[in-house]
Amino acid sequence: MTHCAAASIAYPPDREPGPGLGWTVVEDFRKLGPAYFSDQAPTRIGRNPILLHVSPDAARLLGLNAVAFAHPGTVRLFAGHRPVDGFAPLSQVYAGHQFGNWVPRLGDGRAMLIAQIRNDQGALWDVQLKGAGRTPYSRFGDGRAVLRSSIREYLASEAMAALGIPTTRALCLIATGEGVMREALEPGAILTRLAPSHIRFGHFEYFRHNGMADAIPALADHVIALGWPELLGREDRFARWFEGLVQRTAGLIADWQAVGFCHGVMNTDNMSALGLTIDYGPYGFLDAHDPGHICNHSDHSGRYAFAAQPDIAFWNLQMLAMCLTDLIPVEALRTALAAYGPAFSQALRNRMRAKLGLTAERDEDDALLESLATLMAGAGADHTLTFRRLSDVARTNHADAWAQLFGRGFMQDAAAWAARYLTRLAMEPDADRPAAMDRVNPKYVPRNWVAEQAIRAVEDEGDLDRLDRIFQALTDPYSNRPQDEALAAPPSFDMAMLAVSCSS
Repeated sequence: MTHCAAASIAYPPDREPGPGLGWTVVEDFRKLGPAYFSDQAPTRIGRNPILLHVSPDAARLLGLNAVAFAHPGTVRLFAGHRPVDGFAPLSQVYAGHQFGNWVPRLGDGRAMLIAQIRNDQGALWDVQLKGAGRTPYSRFGDGRAVLRSSIREYLASEAMAALGIPTTRALCLIATGEGVMREALEPGAILTRLAPSHIRFGHFEYFRHNGMADAIPALADHVIALGWPELLGREDRFARWFEGLVQRTAGLIADWQAVGFCHGVMNTDNMSALGLTIDYGPYGFLDAHDPGHICNHSDHSGRYAFAAQPDIAFWNLQMLAMCLTDLIPVEALRTALAAYGPAFSQALRNRMRAKLGLTAERDEDDALLESLATLMAGAGADHTLTFRRLSDVARTNHADAWAQLFGRGFMQDAAAWAARYLTRLAMEPDADRPAAMDRVNPKYVPRNWVAEQAIRAVEDEGDLDRLDRIFQALTDPYSNRPQDEALAAPPSFDMAMLAVSCSS
């Protein structure tokens, strides 16, 4: 299993792995200069950090395998107990609008960059520890992370990657062996995160609104080199980058809406300058389809409700655009922003039509999609299962079992919609349609209750096998896994009452 794949390999305690195991260590971000970060050494939290789980796919991004993680030196490295040779750790400074309110100085309050690695394919990866101690940006926090929130972020990061949604990655999960005080004393953990860059909209806001706008061009060039290298050297590179980021962000939010993902804290400091999903805090996946669903218990106004996410992303892009007026003509910024709405609508339409197994675009498709969304919301039908089981309707031309997802009060309406749907499918026969639908409609997503099962298994029972089983299902979301059928189910009544907040 993933968490113990190399546990039988024993190394002498005085043998440490090489600093890179094939890595090339670089200090790409540090070259920007000291205005962009603070030097930061991780705190050696706990005497004997314990590796709980490793993501094999994320490890391969760094050229690592299970053998590397069998070595105690590797675990100490990713627990912040030993440095990566050739890299001086740092924490990044940024600002942001939090729930719409301007905060002039934030930064990596419980995260720090311990390495930048260029792998064998030439790709650059930030290696960041979350929960490794205080930084200059911790404010009143302790810089540590609790196990429950670390498990949630670990599972979500790798599940989103398996769903094909742009995201930061989670390399490994480590227990510190020390308690962390929140509402009560909880077990602590360190999460190792990977990304081509952790730069956010808030980085640009920090420099613009704190009188350091002259630092923005170098920051923008840094982002362009990572995400749009084909633009380097062009006079219009900043405008083209912003256009590209608007398009990427529109596509990202369409991805979220299609799978029923709620971010929960779409502050500008939680928006990636590369168009990635970043910072998994009180996220959630829709169980019952509810456009007004608020996954963050701390979001009292519903600012970040599920249906609000497209508009919030646009608002955040507007805040970023305000920081770029010295680089990009205002009219060009307006033109780029004006393209967001159509780009989002088209991206979501494309994704939803694929979920219905439609390939040819027809005028009536929008009405078909809208009526299904209205029906799902009215009935509180399960978002994931409604689409996953729709392939059975396409396969059999019968909708009785599918209509039961809508409950007694809406079964007739569901059957009527299914009849319209089958008529539409008959306009473009496709024998491969059910299989194609199963390739875009996941069966397993990290529902709150599923993440909670993993948390309880580890915290209460030390059951790493259960954690691994859940991880395997979430990172193989489109397969039929008979042994994991229960993980595809909606929550029980008590589990449906789970609440997560910014402290999660």
